[in-house]
Amino acid sequence: MLDLLIVGAFIAYSLNAGLRARSKASQGLQEYFLAGKTIKGWQAGTSMAATQFAADTPLLVTGLVATAGVFALWRLWIYGLSFLVLAFVFAAAWRRAGVLTDAELTQVRYSGRGVTPLRLLKAVYYGTVINCVVLAMVLVAAVRIAEVFLPWHDWLPAAIYQPVVGFIGSSGIRLGESVTGLAPAMTSANNLISILLILAFTATYSITGGLRAVVETDVVQFAVAMVGTALYAWFVIDAAGGLSGLGERLADLYGAEQAGRLMSFSPPNGPGDLLMPFLVLIGMQWLFQMNSDGTGYLAQRFMACRSERDARMSAVLFSWLQIFFRSLLWVAIALGLLVLYPFGANELGTEGFAAAREMLFVRGIDDLLPPGVRGLMLVGLLAALASTVDTHLNWGASYWSNDVYGVFCSHVLKRTPKSREQVAVARLSNVLVLVIAMAIMANLGSIQTAWFISLLFGAGMGSVLVLRWLWERINLYSELAAIAVSLVTAPLLLYFLGTNPEDEWVRLGTMALATTTAAILVTFVTPPTDDDTLKTFYTRVRPYGFWGRTALLCGESSRASLYALRRPAWAVAAGAVSLFSLLVGVGRLLFPTLETGPLLTWLCIGIGLALVPVWLRHARAADPG
Repeated sequence: MLDLLIVGAFIAYSLNAGLRARSKASQGLQEYFLAGKTIKGWQAGTSMAATQFAADTPLLVTGLVATAGVFALWRLWIYGLSFLVLAFVFAAAWRRAGVLTDAELTQVRYSGRGVTPLRLLKAVYYGTVINCVVLAMVLVAAVRIAEVFLPWHDWLPAAIYQPVVGFIGSSGIRLGESVTGLAPAMTSANNLISILLILAFTATYSITGGLRAVVETDVVQFAVAMVGTALYAWFVIDAAGGLSGLGERLADLYGAEQAGRLMSFSPPNGPGDLLMPFLVLIGMQWLFQMNSDGTGYLAQRFMACRSERDARMSAVLFSWLQIFFRSLLWVAIALGLLVLYPFGANELGTEGFAAAREMLFVRGIDDLLPPGVRGLMLVGLLAALASTVDTHLNWGASYWSNDVYGVFCSHVLKRTPKSREQVAVARLSNVLVLVIAMAIMANLGSIQTAWFISLLFGAGMGSVLVLRWLWERINLYSELAAIAVSLVTAPLLLYFLGTNPEDEWVRLGTMALATTTAAILVTFVTPPTDDDTLKTFYTRVRPYGFWGRTALLCGESSRASLYALRRPAWAVAAGAVSLFSLLVGVGRLLFPTLETGPLLTWLCIGIGLALVPVWLRHARAADPG
């Protein structure tokens, strides 16, 4: 009963936030999608962290640690470098761009007859295809959590429950594999009821209150999720015998060599293993991904901030919450679960192993947490789910209302849509995004597999999205080429190479090389963006990098934008060394292996702390006058 009261209080708060924000959200798209540009930096940063504190991510972490050890989490941690680039290079630029969506940026940055088609293509590709795949991953995690904690077959009367089972049987819908031994029809019926209720709850406040309600609830949701996760980590480590001696207990279960691999923050030995981390972690994922310049809901948060300084601070806070604080809690849980739920050497690498280990994150909540704490953790998982779903709904709807419907009205109907009309379209678009995401979810298996596929499609766009801010020669045909090659190459790679994790660096490397090469070649054989568009963009955004010709047209030195890049580049470097040094140092201090020595641990901590004032000074710098 205590658990249900905690869940009920959270639901009531979130719905109330949506109702309170409804009036302002209904005034127009700026209010609905950007909250009138009134969001403070700490709110935007916490909201971004809440969105990526998704229900699927702790399950993914648990599976990664079991299959490849703590070092595999660098697949996630390396994004910290991208987040810091966002903070010091792109966040303020998004704020200055004055657009509502990243798709709209095409009409500010490029010129030519293909600008509007590119804007529409990106709205559909990002807002529907990519967005719905990510939502589907989150919903896969949601049904795994729901099956354990929401046994509708026990709670609902037969008169209500049996028709749902009958519908499942007649329609052939299959929503997830059972982890509790239920019949397939009952599993799907339970999951369908859970998903519909969770989505109805989330969509209600998101659709009603827009981004203002999303951010307000995200802040509370992140706090609840962090508290719940911290308590869960404490109970898991306590049940596993405490932090001291954790390495010895893992060595007893898996052998000293395997235990060292599971707990190591450093790369494994051998040139073959080092090649994959170099290509994937350093060269591929942080840059060659669709969010490399903030494209998506990250850019939306920057644009919604009240100042450029707030935009910078939001990305810095997001980096530390995302990479440092939450990661250490998840590592504690993942390692503790390896002690409490050991696996045999014959299980490693078998089909379904990753999905089974992912599910242990949920099973541990049910087995280890007392009433009250379990309710708080359930709210934390629901909050993590809701904060991701509400953001992706709001973000996806922004494309349909601003870029699809808005362009349709201006180019086909030859009229300017009314503000409240576009808000109504935005609210209806949320439903469309949900339906497509549920259809994709029904065909997904392991979260790891879905994540690998989403990375592959995203790898085709990262370089050109970054280059459009840093190099004046990039044009609309560059982006079109990258999208086209990505859509052709990704299915071919999946067909010939499959989704085997060992071939991941080959898939990502091939995709990045093919799309980047195509984009640059097309850039040199197609007309450049016209001078007036470049001058307007340069004056408004003040981009860094290779803008020599445009700078001269604006009466500045040809090296002005390149020299201006030195300061943010130094801040990125200092921030990255500080973040990763403290992550490794504190991680080694909390989870020492049998071979861990104190010298490197304290050296990492010392370097990380010493660099904090350096990057913090850049982050807190006042906006230019």
